[in-house]
Amino acid sequence: MSTLDHIKAPISREMDEFEKKFRQSMKSSVSLLDKITHYIVKRKGKQIRPMFVFFSAHMVGGVTDTTYRAGILIELLHTATLVHDDVVDDSNERRGFFSINALWKNKIAVLVGDFLLSKGLLISTQNKDFRLLEIVTDAVRLMSEGELLQIEKARRLDIEEPIYFEIIRRKTASLIASCCACGAASAGASEEVISKMYSFGEKIGIAFQIKDDLFDYENSSLIGKPTGIDIKEQKMTLPLIYALNNTDRATRRKIINIVKHNNNDPKKVEEVIAFVRNSQGLQYAEQKMYEYRSDALPLLDSFPDSEYKTSLINLVKFTTDRKF
Repeated sequence: MSTLDHIKAPISREMDEFEKKFRQSMKSSVSLLDKITHYIVKRKGKQIRPMFVFFSAHMVGGVTDTTYRAGILIELLHTATLVHDDVVDDSNERRGFFSINALWKNKIAVLVGDFLLSKGLLISTQNKDFRLLEIVTDAVRLMSEGELLQIEKARRLDIEEPIYFEIIRRKTASLIASCCACGAASAGASEEVISKMYSFGEKIGIAFQIKDDLFDYENSSLIGKPTGIDIKEQKMTLPLIYALNNTDRATRRKIINIVKHNNNDPKKVEEVIAFVRNSQGLQYAEQKMYEYRSDALPLLDSFPDSEYKTSLINLVKFTTDRKF
């Protein structure tokens, strides 16, 4: 499997440039804000979202100044939603670092999220990037709806597969879809191509989320056993939904009861993990993930072969085959 650095190679120069521009986009005359945004930049993840933007732009026409703004807009709005999510989830950690709300409290975290959101909107309106703004704002709407739909359904823990897919289509896939659509739009692509790239990103985004679901049941390299975090948080993920739908009523009731009332008991959580594993829940979810990936990749067939297209395909494979 290609490494992420190898995949990124064709756009490494653009990614370095993007890095500088992104840092610049968060500047503020308020020193507290500057301190917090510096902390945000320092603990960034793999930056897979901007990679989708740049590969998509290159593949359909080429990177422009608008492409950089598309990447910045998506990263600003995405970072804002993560900061707000940590407040909503009362989470003290993100990617092994303290969350903003853990270090500076909820009130400041919410305001920082608002600031990042406004920065994204301003960059777009000042440059009249209205098509990008339309795509990304719609993604933020879908993400909020997905999150609320999940909260609404989690109360009863009776999520069926179609509802699960609806939640992750909005909550996770909409952002990857908007990366691909914005990349295409920034390169001057037609609405038909933008729509095709959106569809590609949406399918890939669903596959990514299923991969995340599977991680919860796989042995963590650090502790040598599954984490079960989704179970502790009472999230109904695809492996669990499948297992519950393919068991007898008494077992179903018992497992739902554990998730509802004993989700903080490590032994009980392990019982749920064992139940899912023994019910072929992991195999089923993995099969679904590869189905979405297989549906997505042919959408790129109409684009000419290039190092960017190859890297985009490898990026998709990397994120669905990764072990961490």
